[in-house]
Amino acid sequence: MRNGVKAAVIGGVCVTLLGGAGYGVYNVASALSGDGGTGGAAAVKSGPPSGSEVTEATGAFFAAWEKGDAATAASYTNFPEAAQELLTAYGGAAHIGKVRVTPGRPTGDTVPFSVEATVSYHGASRPLSYRSTLTVVRGETSHRALVDWRPSLVHPRLRKGDTLTTGESAAPEIEAVDRDGKVLTREKYPSLGPVLDELRRRYGGKTGGRPGVELVIRHQAAADGGQAADTPLLTLAKGRPGKLPTTLSASAQAAAETAVMKYPESSVTAVKPSTGEILAVANNRTDGFDAALLGERAPGSTMKIISAATLIDNGLTTANGPAPCPPSAVWQSQTFQNLTGLQPDEHATLADSFARSCNTAFVKFADEVKVDSLTKEAQDRFGLGRNNWQVGVPSFDGRVPAAGGPDTAAGLIGQGQVQMSPLNMASVTATAMTGAFRQPVIVPLRLDAREPARARGLSPATVRQLRAMMNRTARGGTAAGVMAGMRGDIGAKTGSAEVDGEAKSDSWFTGYRNDVAAAAMVQDGGHGIDAAGPIVASVLRNAG
Repeated sequence: MRNGVKAAVIGGVCVTLLGGAGYGVYNVASALSGDGGTGGAAAVKSGPPSGSEVTEATGAFFAAWEKGDAATAASYTNFPEAAQELLTAYGGAAHIGKVRVTPGRPTGDTVPFSVEATVSYHGASRPLSYRSTLTVVRGETSHRALVDWRPSLVHPRLRKGDTLTTGESAAPEIEAVDRDGKVLTREKYPSLGPVLDELRRRYGGKTGGRPGVELVIRHQAAADGGQAADTPLLTLAKGRPGKLPTTLSASAQAAAETAVMKYPESSVTAVKPSTGEILAVANNRTDGFDAALLGERAPGSTMKIISAATLIDNGLTTANGPAPCPPSAVWQSQTFQNLTGLQPDEHATLADSFARSCNTAFVKFADEVKVDSLTKEAQDRFGLGRNNWQVGVPSFDGRVPAAGGPDTAAGLIGQGQVQMSPLNMASVTATAMTGAFRQPVIVPLRLDAREPARARGLSPATVRQLRAMMNRTARGGTAAGVMAGMRGDIGAKTGSAEVDGEAKSDSWFTGYRNDVAAAAMVQDGGHGIDAAGPIVASVLRNAG
């Protein structure tokens, strides 16, 4: 405990008095009055905590944290049980001691602070330092000023359900290399952090490496029920990394990292259509979620690639066949509209409506398709929705349910219950390009004899029509602006997807150039050309 911090017993209540530490003095009256008690105490306070209350609450919390008194520190938060559990692990399983917390200047109810500590384990010690912030709120029942509990205030990379532990690493470190043998690190390619952690968990023990001793974040179980990969924070004793080959391309990854940084909440994936190899995975998200591989969002009009294939393969129309674009379309009492400014065309072909991204043209076919037509096309031709992809890291495999009612029409324009990730849509584009579904992979199948998902793919006639429509969209349709000047064999499809409760639509875009296909999604990004389009175009131009 710091100099100037003393304990006093007043009326049977142990109260911490804070002197020279600079945190202020704990409110003795509030401690004696209990959970909002009234007998003789000052009136119950309400409204936001005052500046002095913020200082007092954070001071008491920091002092107990420094002392390693998890129970007391937790008592100054609004979720004491969760706080005590993590703070106990901080000093216990994580072996973090000699903690010194230095608060910064408060901004209203928010206090930045820095932490300096030491991690010690079996004779090995390393310093640990980081910055974080906390917020002070008024307790709903106690009316006390309390620290608003969030795991990230203990360490900025902690999330709900996470804990800290120090010990021998669960798997040896890996030295992941790209397709040309270039080393891939999280320092140079920050988006690859979660991917590299998962590759280490799965393949670290198969690469001949030796485990070290680390402080790690241990995450709760993964979405598939398996164990999520640990996130290393500090190495106390180095092991020996094993080399792991990946399908990634350092140049494509660099282009993807640069592209997503221009748009908040964005994700992009690039694949090699001729092989299914993943070339790049990048995210720029505040929550750290790998939406590029695991996202589940309505893909909007990028879904029209699968919808157009469904119409062609079921003999309902062809690229040059009729697909009128009326101003609106009604299906089972739900009215569907086009984007503002799109002029109707009752004589449009499927290629016309595809290039202009006419929603109503596709919705009008809801009368003719069967409830499961889109589902079967997605599964049988594009390999989606069967939950059997073996990428080498966790991935979402797409969802195209056989939904009746208004969702039959909504699914044709990538809304309703249809869900995709950028990886899914990059794969869709690759299949449309080549006619063959090649399940995406990020490490060679031979490493662990994985059996990839399979699908029968598309007929040559369907491929010719899809490529012609996507090329037209890239050259003179809705994607022309962002694909302008791009050389080679190109194609694209734009999309925007409305999400319940969100003011702006998600921006989607997928496209190809020669033997690279890429897809991007930007949450709340607007139209496809507003955010996702520039990301994909940048990747296609710079991927090699």
